[in-house]
Amino acid sequence: MSVPISQMWTVATYVIGQKLAGRKQYPLVLMLEPLFRCNLACAGCGKIQYPAHILKKNLSPEECFKAVDECGAPMVSIPGGEPLMHPEIDKIVEGLVARKKYIYLCTNALLLKEKIHLFKPSKYLTFSVHLDGQKEHHDFSVCREGGYEIAADGIREALKRGFRVTTNTTLFDGTDPKSVRAFFDEMMDLGIEGMMLSPGYSYEKAPDQQHFLGRARTRRLFRAILSNREKNWKFNLSPLFLEFLMGKRTFACTPWGMPTYNIFGWQKPCYLLQDGYADTFQELLAETDWANYGTESGNPKCANCMVHSGYEASAVNATFSSLGGFFATVKATLFSRYPDEGAYRLLDEQPESGGHPLVQIETSNETLEETRA
Repeated sequence: MSVPISQMWTVATYVIGQKLAGRKQYPLVLMLEPLFRCNLACAGCGKIQYPAHILKKNLSPEECFKAVDECGAPMVSIPGGEPLMHPEIDKIVEGLVARKKYIYLCTNALLLKEKIHLFKPSKYLTFSVHLDGQKEHHDFSVCREGGYEIAADGIREALKRGFRVTTNTTLFDGTDPKSVRAFFDEMMDLGIEGMMLSPGYSYEKAPDQQHFLGRARTRRLFRAILSNREKNWKFNLSPLFLEFLMGKRTFACTPWGMPTYNIFGWQKPCYLLQDGYADTFQELLAETDWANYGTESGNPKCANCMVHSGYEASAVNATFSSLGGFFATVKATLFSRYPDEGAYRLLDEQPESGGHPLVQIETSNETLEETRA
């Protein structure tokens, strides 16, 4: 099983409690960004495009704890930037473990072996390692030769020390589904707990704006990848969300399900869009015009979005909204191979966009050093 029973029970009882209380908008995962700076310059990321004075800022542990307590979500994802570059990341994690929050510390793992002594294995702590595919593809997408091997080495070290480890993979237009399936095999051979997947999302600041997936191509790609699964593949995602990616289900976006807190405050409306900030979580819920977001709203910024941060909470909510949703989740968990003869033909087709799914971007050594400082 890719998620411990204790975590599943905590999430299930939390969601049921929200339902019984009549709350239609509730957080499932807090996206806590304690910094934006990074030691990579990925072509699909907009975070390190901020000016240097912003990249040097950090949230303090106390600011992180206040946001976590205010939000109340049972799970906390810590993206960035690169969280392991935060000078007090160990104190942040220690404080969240003490609060019994299930933490996914998102990292490119370049610093994992160097920093791993700062942490203690716990059922509450998972290292979520960013790997975007097999060696050549990952190294190109993160603009760092050798990045895959460093990350894989960090994963092995973390597993040897008894830590929970998952991977986090973003797929862009032009991705080779055969290569992704081979990557799944590699990750299972490494011994990780499970894999997280998401289609590429269009940060306005991202250097490469040409290779984000539209909805039709997302469904086509994920149908090819996730049909006819190998029995040993384990995913750290709601099975209904995976069906959504394959085009088997339709969900409305629930951006409040994974709210974002960073150095600017509570980000409106979600992790991907920046339409202002709120000072408190309650202000975020009360003053954000949620009807203006999601595919159904007609907002062009949301037109092609099918990403994890918008729809994973929707899938979890569907599980506990009705007996039908619950039994659909049980069925998808027990019968997860999804045989599909047509999907085999999709594997043999060339990616529609042609070429590599991400372009190389020019980043000087001085720029990277400035973000690391």
